[in-house]
Amino acid sequence: MRQSSSPAAPTATAGPYAERLGLPWWAWPLGLATAGLLAVELWMGATGVRAWLPFVLLIPAAAAALWWLGRIRVEVRDGELRVDDAHLPVRYVADVVPLDAAGRREVLGVGSDPLAFVVQRPWIGGAVQVVLDDPADPTPFWVVSTRHPVQLATALLAARDAG
Repeated sequence: MRQSSSPAAPTATAGPYAERLGLPWWAWPLGLATAGLLAVELWMGATGVRAWLPFVLLIPAAAAALWWLGRIRVEVRDGELRVDDAHLPVRYVADVVPLDAAGRREVLGVGSDPLAFVVQRPWIGGAVQVVLDDPADPTPFWVVSTRHPVQLATALLAARDAG
């Protein structure tokens, strides 16, 4: 189900927006326990370097991988939408549509546009679809995961209207 971003829709307070698309809390113990189990499987009673090397390598590698998965930041500031390293000036934003899980599935489903810019995290249910109005850019829209789609849409539209 899509939600409208029309001016008549109720909106939250506008202002700068920042969010980190981190992993849920349960992913950390699960990932570290999996790395520990794999280290135990590799150790299996060995002596010498094989006794401690799997633990020294796999557990920090799992922690680094978990951190890397949750590193993406979504921000609206200085007249731009920033998603990780990508920057979109808000003057090119035509409309912003907050999406729930079903709306995100519809936008990214079978009929999705292959030229769309997508930053999607499966553990985050909401998203926004940012429709672009830039004749020099073939990208029709951005789809960005967010835990607060209405607040992000409001911040984007407020930044566009202020600029």
